[in-house]
Formats: sequence, structure tokens, C-alpha cells
Amino acid sequence: MIDAVIRALAMALAMGWEILWPLILGFTLSAVVQAAVSKQQMSQLLPDDRPRSIATALALGAASSSCSYAAVALARSIFRKGAHFTAAMAFEMASTNLVLELSIIMVALLGWQLTLAEIGGAPLMVVLLVLLFRTFLGRNLLEQAKKQADRGLVGRMEGHAEMDMSVTEGGSLWQRMTSDRGLTAISHYFVMDWAAVWLDIAGGLLIAGALAAWVPNSFWQSFFLTGHPILATLWGPIVGPLVAVISFVCSVGNIPLAAVLWNGGISFGGVVAFIFADLIILPILNIYRKYYGLRMASFLFATFYASMAVAALIVELIFNGFALIPSERKARVVEASITWDYTTWLNLGLLVLAGLLVRRFLKTGGPAMLRMMNKPANHEGAHHYAR
Repeated sequence: MIDAVIRALAMALAMGWEILWPLILGFTLSAVVQAAVSKQQMSQLLPDDRPRSIATALALGAASSSCSYAAVALARSIFRKGAHFTAAMAFEMASTNLVLELSIIMVALLGWQLTLAEIGGAPLMVVLLVLLFRTFLGRNLLEQAKKQADRGLVGRMEGHAEMDMSVTEGGSLWQRMTSDRGLTAISHYFVMDWAAVWLDIAGGLLIAGALAAWVPNSFWQSFFLTGHPILATLWGPIVGPLVAVISFVCSVGNIPLAAVLWNGGISFGGVVAFIFADLIILPILNIYRKYYGLRMASFLFATFYASMAVAALIVELIFNGFALIPSERKARVVEASITWDYTTWLNLGLLVLAGLLVRRFLKTGGPAMLRMMNKPANHEGAHHYAR
């Protein structure tokens, strides 16, 4: 038993080392984007569920944090301030499926085909969700959800969702991002995004390490019906989100586990559906209940699940039609060892960058902001620290 635990931990550590540089690079790029894009006018930009507002929601989501909890909190915040509920949910989906760090780590572990499928499938998933909302979301349920949302019950990452440290004035984008305020904002977003998701990343690595070390591929092949290709194609998108729901892992933390499932035999669409499903894990479903009430939480689970499964199935059919599904499963579920190769060099270089950002964070009031992450925050305090 002790040997098995050590092997699982070693696998988790090795996978963590493998994805360290993509994570640092992704969070740095995300911090730059967040520092350049203001949240102040977000509610006004999402007044309805027309194509323009939904496209804007996707763009704003892609420019935000990848933390699922922060995305859920921010979606409620902009809904309370006047944004259309459907557009707010579209923003929420984009915040965890179209962000830079997710794509970078997916390329590193899963390859370009699954990365492209996830990027292309996310807008399709949102379109399906919009259609479901227009068909089934009644005015009475929406009014009940708005009344519950206005109660302002606190969930996770409330302060992180509310803080706006963007630098929108002072010259060109380069001048703003390299100014004292810009560098400070980047450092704060970088550290706070890490603080928001490190538990999910660690949890995902531990679960992935345990499954890779303890569960034989024969079990996965049987569970995912790999001996029946047609059934496996249909079964994967159905079961993928359910595995995500009970895994409790969200955001970029579910990518190592997705690699284990892909190598184990889940269908191409099943992997995509699993990655989509970070917004319906059990802790977040409980937050929906607090934010919008039990009926709306149940409605969100049903519509999110349906749009995720159907979008993933359509993506698989399209990729299969263009012969883009990899014939071999070569996701990087690394051996329990760390070697001196290009990954090590990239990790060391980007650790230096991370150290510089953390140093600036500590010198510019960062710890005080960090304490506000799980509390309702005011924008004046955020702007004060960003300066």
C-alpha cells in the first residue's frame, strides 16, 4: 500500500513538473490580458441574448480568469448589475473554456487536435445553451433567480471576481502594460489566479496520478466500451461530464485527468465533454443553489449537461469526418521521474519570471488584496492597490 501511494504521488509530481511551464506562461499571458481589459462596462456590453452580445460574452470570457469559481461569481455579479442572464452564462462558459492557459496546457498534454476540438466546441456549446435557454427558460424562473441573486449570498472567489485592476489609460497597450501600474496589475492578477486555482490543479494532479498508477487500462477500456466503436462514440460524451461532476476538479486542473482518461480509452468527444464539464461539478452546483435557488441550479445542470454532451458529440463527428482524430493515444501521462530536458529548461526560465512577478506582488500591497479574494470586494480598493 505504501509503495502504491508513493508511486501515485511520484506520478502526480512528474505530471506537475511537466505542466509547470505551460501554467506559468498561460497565467502570465492571462494576467496581461486582464490588466488590459476593463470589467467596468461589462454589464452594459451584455444587454440581451442576441448574437452580438453572445459573441461579446465569449470575447470577455476568453480575456478573464480561468478559475471556475471566480467565473461563476463574476457571472452573477454582472447579472445583478443588468447583464442578460443568458449572456452572463455564456461569459461563464467562455471563462473556463477559451482562456489562454487552458489551451497552452492542453497542447502540452493532449496535443493540438483535442485543443482545437475544445476551442471550436466551446462556442458551439454556448450556441446550444442559448437555444435551450430561449426554449425552456421561463420568465417566472428567471425572476426567482434574480431575486435570489440580489440577496448577495457569498460563495468562493467573490473578491477575486469583483476586483478590477485594469489599466485602460496612459498611452499604447505596450506603454500601459510596462508602466508601474501595468506591471503591478499583471503581478496581482498572476498571483491571485494561481491562488484561485492551485487547489484544483493539485487535486487534479493527485487524482490523475492515482488513476494512472492504480487503475489498469483494461478497466477504462471496458468502462468506455472501446470494443464497440459506435456505442463508444455515443457513450463518451454522456459519461464524460458525469466523471467530471464527481471528480470535484475544475478549471485547468482537470486536464491531467483528461489525459489519463484519453489514454485509457474514452472517446474523442468524451474527453471534450469531460473538459467542458468543470462548471457542473458538485461544489459549483451547490454555489448555483445559493446564488439562484434550487430550481435554477437544477435547470442549469440539465441545460449545461445537454449542451456539453451534444456539442462534444458534434465535434467528434466533424473531426472524424475530416480524419483529424488521432489514431494513437499519446497524451502525456509521464512516468514517475523528472529528467533534464527542454521541459526543465523552460520550467527554470519561467520560474524566474514567476519569482519576479511574485516579488512585485509582495511589494505592492498584494497580500492585502489576497485576503479579500473570498470576501466581497469594492473596486476602489482594487484600484488603490493597482496604483
